[in-house]
Amino acid sequence: MLTNLLNRHLLLVLPVFIGFFLISTPISAQELLIDSLGFETFEMTEGDTTYMMKKYFIVYLKAGPNQDHNPEEAAKIQKGHRDNMNMLAKQGSLCIAGPMGDDGDVRGIMILSVPTLEEVEDMVAKDPAVIARRLIMDIQPFWAAKGSKLF
Repeated sequence: MLTNLLNRHLLLVLPVFIGFFLISTPISAQELLIDSLGFETFEMTEGDTTYMMKKYFIVYLKAGPNQDHNPEEAAKIQKGHRDNMNMLAKQGSLCIAGPMGDDGDVRGIMILSVPTLEEVEDMVAKDPAVIARRLIMDIQPFWAAKGSKLF
């Protein structure tokens, strides 16, 4: 039973570890493909398993320069920010999002499944918290095996 549990656990985390392995492997060394929806992908073979790697974008939500809103304004901006993220999730662009567990400069993250940096920048620019300058966003490309999931 313990062996089965460990094997299942390994199958869940292996795609994530392979994504981290790719940090040391230049993407340019792989055969980069553009799928029918415009996403950059490539195949990665590890032993007898082939993973389809896909480019996502991780967005670091950082404290912006304007933190001087009164509590009512701040609550309205935060509601608009959450509504915006819900809309992105409903349209299938937002994979996961959440706040950080401390009160540091990085307030939260989002991982977006969007083909281009320009599309991500356009989405981010429409966020009420960005418009109000309560948040600024740092966008980075992020590679992961398609079908990877948190557990």
